[in-house]
Amino acid sequence: MTGESRETFGSKMGFIFAAAGSAIGLGNIWRFPYLVGMYGGAAFLIVYLVMVAIIGIVCFVAEVSLGRHTRQSNVGAFKAIKPSWAPVGLIGIIAGFMILSFYGVVGGWSIYYFFKAIAGFPSADPGVCGDMFGSFVSHPVSPLIFTALFMIATIYIVYSGIQDGIEKYSNIMMPALFVIIVILAIRSVTLPGASAGLEFYLKPDFSKITGETLLAALGQVFFTLSLGMGSILTYGSYLSQDENIPSVCTTVPLMDTLIAFLAGLVIFPAVFAYGFEPTSGGGLVFITLPAVFSEMPAGILFGSAFFFLIFLAALTSAISLLEPVVAYMIEEHGWERRRATVIMGSIIFAVGIFASLSNGVLSGFKIGGMVLFDLLDYISGNWLLPISGLLTAIFVAWVWGSDNALQEATNDGTVEFAWGNLWANVLIKYVAPILIAIVFLSSIGLIKV
Repeated sequence: MTGESRETFGSKMGFIFAAAGSAIGLGNIWRFPYLVGMYGGAAFLIVYLVMVAIIGIVCFVAEVSLGRHTRQSNVGAFKAIKPSWAPVGLIGIIAGFMILSFYGVVGGWSIYYFFKAIAGFPSADPGVCGDMFGSFVSHPVSPLIFTALFMIATIYIVYSGIQDGIEKYSNIMMPALFVIIVILAIRSVTLPGASAGLEFYLKPDFSKITGETLLAALGQVFFTLSLGMGSILTYGSYLSQDENIPSVCTTVPLMDTLIAFLAGLVIFPAVFAYGFEPTSGGGLVFITLPAVFSEMPAGILFGSAFFFLIFLAALTSAISLLEPVVAYMIEEHGWERRRATVIMGSIIFAVGIFASLSNGVLSGFKIGGMVLFDLLDYISGNWLLPISGLLTAIFVAWVWGSDNALQEATNDGTVEFAWGNLWANVLIKYVAPILIAIVFLSSIGLIKV
């Protein structure tokens, strides 16, 4: 796939929806709202928005600019400028491969819970819902069926290409996701007793702002925006030469933040309205919320809408995880898109089988005290992504050169980038690498902030 024959997005909105789909995933729905509640409500939100500006948008511009300039995906982009740096691109490819292998399993859970919501959840007792969740994820066969359905959908979209696949379906799924989450948020905040949840979520508590808060905000920005895994860089390589990079790279992180914020308005007013305790992660989405929907008026309707929302968020992220792997096989090994998509998607699903079984029959097999599902999450999230993101920032600023990157980002000076000099001379050179390094060293326990 050369720069001349390379597929491109058909429109600016096509890129924005695809990149936003990559960024908007399960972390927006369950992790961000809980972090806001845990770390000071609106005070955390302010810190998070600052981090979006000084890290999220900064690194987003860097990845998109590098991708568009080289017209190559992860490995090829580094190789085109400095061949010895090609392994950095490979780190992102491996990270995306590992993430999708367990992310596809969770995507399968969302499909199962969508159908369970249509049938009606069995009880308002979180204990009963917890037993239902545990029984399902530990079953040796049932989760694999739904993981297969999820991966087939992912493979089909990537198999169909950039404009006919990723862009086409992102243009459908992202507006649908936004409409659903707005409707759910309106319903949630109008429930009797919702005010307690709104207070928990939105009332500023600046006493909770600590070094740990800053790290939590920075970590959420970095991981939710799909930085370091090749998705944004690869999508940037499909962006046409006349598009306004600063504009689209500001729009996508703000869309991501808006969806994450709305997710909190969906979750916490409803949880507090029915007297449940907010929890984090899978427990919130797959245990607490089913109990909430079983009590809520029209709970079947809103529960099924919520889990369809989860499915859309997971699917848009999944296609952005598979695409860099496919692009790598096309560019570096000469594979045809359809072959690359089917084979690599199938291999990822095969790894996902073992990830799923590690929640049940293979739960006794552990590496470093972790089952395979958790190990894939830990290695990719705590090691590969921050290392890839850190080295990418260094590469753009110091190897390719921040001035060259700025020229690409501004279309050789024809596009306005109000804080372009700050971006090139301070943020991407010094601030972003230092803060990413701090997050990485903190995540592996080498430093405490």
